[in-house]
Amino acid sequence: MTGDGTNKMTGNEIREKFLQFFEGKVHRRVRSSSLVPHGDATLLFTNAGMNQFKDVFLGLEKRDYTRATTAQKCVRAGGKHNDLENVGFTKRHHTFFEMLGNFSFGDYFKKHAIAYAWELITSPQWFGIDKNKLYATIFNGQLSMQTPTPDAVPDEDARRYWLEQGIPEDRIFALGAKDNFWAMGDTGPCGPCSEIHYDMGPAASESGHTDCQFPCDCGRYVEVWNLVFMQFNRDVSGNFTLLPKPSVDTGMGLERIAAVLQSVISNYDTDLFIPLMKRAAELCGVDFESEEELEEGKGGAASLRVIADHARATTFLIADGVLPSNEGRGYVLRKIMRRAILHSQLLSERQGTLAQMVPAVVDLMKVAYPELIEDKNRIADIVRSEERRFGRTLAVGLKKLEADLQEIALKRQLDRAASTTSPDEIGMREKVVAIDETRAEKIYPGEWAFRLYDTYGLPLDFIRDAVRDAGLHIEETGFDRAMEEQRTKARASWKGGAKEAANPAYAKLAKTFKTEPCFYFGTESKDARIEAIITKNGAVNELKAGESGEFVLDRTAIYAESGGQMADTGAFYDSSESQVLAEVKGAYYPVAGLVAHKVVAKETLRVGDRVTVVADAERRARIIRNHSGTHLVNAALRNVLGTHVKQAGSLNAPERLRFDFSHFAPVDAEELRDIEQQVNDEIRLNTPIETNVTSLEEALASGALAFFGDKYPEHNVRVVTIPDPRAARGFYSKELCGGTHVQRVGDIGVLKIVSEESVAAGVRRIFAVTGIGALEHYEQQAQILRQVASHLNVREDGVLAQVEKLTQTAKHLEKELEAQKRKGVLSQVDELAARVQTVKGVKLIAAEVQNVDREGLRQLVDTLRQKLGSGVVALGMPEDGKVALIAGVTKDLTAKVHAGKLIQALAKQVGGSGGGRPDLAEAGGKDTAALKSALLSIPSLLEPLL
Repeated sequence: MTGDGTNKMTGNEIREKFLQFFEGKVHRRVRSSSLVPHGDATLLFTNAGMNQFKDVFLGLEKRDYTRATTAQKCVRAGGKHNDLENVGFTKRHHTFFEMLGNFSFGDYFKKHAIAYAWELITSPQWFGIDKNKLYATIFNGQLSMQTPTPDAVPDEDARRYWLEQGIPEDRIFALGAKDNFWAMGDTGPCGPCSEIHYDMGPAASESGHTDCQFPCDCGRYVEVWNLVFMQFNRDVSGNFTLLPKPSVDTGMGLERIAAVLQSVISNYDTDLFIPLMKRAAELCGVDFESEEELEEGKGGAASLRVIADHARATTFLIADGVLPSNEGRGYVLRKIMRRAILHSQLLSERQGTLAQMVPAVVDLMKVAYPELIEDKNRIADIVRSEERRFGRTLAVGLKKLEADLQEIALKRQLDRAASTTSPDEIGMREKVVAIDETRAEKIYPGEWAFRLYDTYGLPLDFIRDAVRDAGLHIEETGFDRAMEEQRTKARASWKGGAKEAANPAYAKLAKTFKTEPCFYFGTESKDARIEAIITKNGAVNELKAGESGEFVLDRTAIYAESGGQMADTGAFYDSSESQVLAEVKGAYYPVAGLVAHKVVAKETLRVGDRVTVVADAERRARIIRNHSGTHLVNAALRNVLGTHVKQAGSLNAPERLRFDFSHFAPVDAEELRDIEQQVNDEIRLNTPIETNVTSLEEALASGALAFFGDKYPEHNVRVVTIPDPRAARGFYSKELCGGTHVQRVGDIGVLKIVSEESVAAGVRRIFAVTGIGALEHYEQQAQILRQVASHLNVREDGVLAQVEKLTQTAKHLEKELEAQKRKGVLSQVDELAARVQTVKGVKLIAAEVQNVDREGLRQLVDTLRQKLGSGVVALGMPEDGKVALIAGVTKDLTAKVHAGKLIQALAKQVGGSGGGRPDLAEAGGKDTAALKSALLSIPSLLEPLL
């Protein structure tokens, strides 16, 4: 036993008790944010509780509370946290985990943070952990980083506050920056940490220690809570200055504290994992208790741990909109899923295990995350599809590995045979079949191994074993290089510029007021005051005619880009609206609640001036028709295709709307017609659109849809409703939305779907136009129809019949042409058959042909094989500046001569690649000049094989 055995709370109870404790300390309970970080290009996944508060800590956002507590879902399986291969083989590595935290935004600091932590963790009313098993660490002032001042001040404040809680001096340890100093980045907020560690006892030591002392890192002493004190700001020169409002960010891993409170050593032995591991064992047809005994003391079988952990990550990532793909977040998800699938196959040949784990995860986590319930079937379908896809990929990967090993063996065979051939033949072979030095040294290229590992999902250990059995070993340097290139590529697909602290001018303004949004009520704001002018050189008092800058006003009718809706354009006028003072090119939010206008001045403007703000009304009207149309399309998709449809992105521009959504198959023509008809039915109904402001919880409870990629405030969220008295719920569409919309649905006029396409695995995209844009589209299509009718010399209503007639004529002519081609091909058979040669008693025809296409080349090879009865045929031809090669081997010779291997050797000589079956293979190349020499080399390639 590692705990005191007095508190056997479940994982769900621990989570709830933590949140209730801090609610009692006047903290706002804040929902977990998405695993996809909103507006933060520096993160692959949400990996800490403070991620959703980053803008608050940086001064970019101000909330209506200064204390918060969360249970944040997190994933660490990419970027610098890429330790995926360790998961399942250690006690505390996970891909998905929950981070319990409390936060102070310029409110309380070290004294209260330490007091709260000690009360929660030791009070019998709460967690009741034995104080004699706890240790605290503080920062010793030694920085392991390049700064003008290499050392800082030891955190004696934290020491004093721990002593006040009654911790003995000998249980407080001062450690260096590696463990006890935190920084958000190279610059910005940072400060010392104080950690609480728990003594798991000698049984937890991974080094077999029986009497080691803290802070031994053998696994006995486990960090359970980290208190971060954001005390300083570090500038680009490395200098530290005190923050005006120090803050607190803490993190306690739910899985770790559950292990402590449930008196087990491994996180996997808690009730957060045991039910999942038992379900995995059941699905794989193995006995859970037997698997436990096989790894006694390690917390269960590794494969069961992998499946349980990865099923959690898979379920939550897909629920938050991540889909398996070959780049970015989707790439990491696919790696997690495929690793789980492989481990299930290590235990059993049964298929579909991971998909069947999804309901188990949902059942275990639904109390804290009820949104999983609605998504359960959709998630399982996505996983099932990926399992089928991976099954096919894995089969291809195994064949690829086998082909690679055969190719290397063939080249080594040819190399050994080189010593028995004439000098001329040796020279030719050196020219056309160069033996790679690394292969001659019995090395399997690392790039090849990585391709099998990364693209085809073969486990690295499996590849190593197969390569070793073939008398080779993997070039590890090449593998590592390819791995790093892939990680760089994956980071590039999601990572953008790091978010810096707000411009001081914006941050200062945000403390005193917010821009009043007038864009909900019209396209004009009179008597707006210029509060600030920002240029690339910083804040200025005036902007002269012809200069560009960013203006902040006390109120504006210009909509700032957000939520998929493009920003307005417009102008600043004088009070009489007769003189244009500035042109507005767009607008955005540099800080929450503050609108920055991108302006080109026509006249000199100064801070304090009053202007009339006018948005381009016609452009706005086009945008809002498309935005309201987007809401209709979203609702229609869910009605026609199913509620599994989730928004995956949108763009509402003047010209058109774009809507991305989760769905696994192309939307067929009939479904598109139904969607379009349903939308236009609603438009004709012409109900008034309703907008109201409420709390996030009330909005979601009322049935409003939220887009997973957006970040919503807890209060004052806008809900846009399109009523429909015919619907059981009383509305057709209801969404959280901060955008602008038409007043009545009929103002949209009409909506026309222009196209539907795939943009990623499981993500579809619809383009549509509305109103005037739809009319312009119809006119364009009508003009095309008129032009086609004119070219065909028929009336518009006769176009289809004429096209069908021409199609039939074209098919007839194509058949005639093919017949002529076949005659031309067959006319060459006798000539080529006369050029047969013999290599060690085997007939060979190797020749270049002309005036045939690739299909004709195949026919020639098949005909010549039949004519030979037994032999090898290899034909090549130039084709549009490139080379086409086909090799055929009669069935009786394939055991000795593999057509695929032969064609690969030929393809190398003409700068190409190829492959195929033992009896028939094809290749292409770029070097037409090398075709003749390649064909001449065939006898020397065959000799060692016969």
